[in-house]
Amino acid sequence: MMRAWTLPALLALCGAAVSTRLFLGGNAGAASVVLLVFLVLGGMNSPLVFPKSVSAPEARERSAVDGRPVVFWRPGCAYCLRLRVRLGLRARHAHWVDIWRDPAGAAEVRAVNGGDETVPTVLVAGRAHTNPDPAWLRELLAP
Repeated sequence: MMRAWTLPALLALCGAAVSTRLFLGGNAGAASVVLLVFLVLGGMNSPLVFPKSVSAPEARERSAVDGRPVVFWRPGCAYCLRLRVRLGLRARHAHWVDIWRDPAGAAEVRAVNGGDETVPTVLVAGRAHTNPDPAWLRELLAP
């Protein structure tokens, strides 16, 4: 759990340090902008941007029932963030598994990617797709 928040915390701390230095130098406007930018970057790399994660076995079970894809991801992954943003509101129709919180999910990703924890990895009907095109997945999640 803590590893998922390391990058966002570092971004927030760096932003606070830089903005404090700017503020003490008499540049309050720039300090505010820098702090805001770092906080937004931290928020975008946090687990808060992604739908609630479930365990890999639970995601597989749900997917078998409703046919929705399972997306394996991890916080701080630019490709996962790109996929999440491009899916928009349709992202909530997939089952999301944070591989840093779920060892079974990490093992499953390693099994289909030759031992690498390459994310995002999407399971559709039991078939793995590593770093798929967001437009393709968006079409699968269309209502």
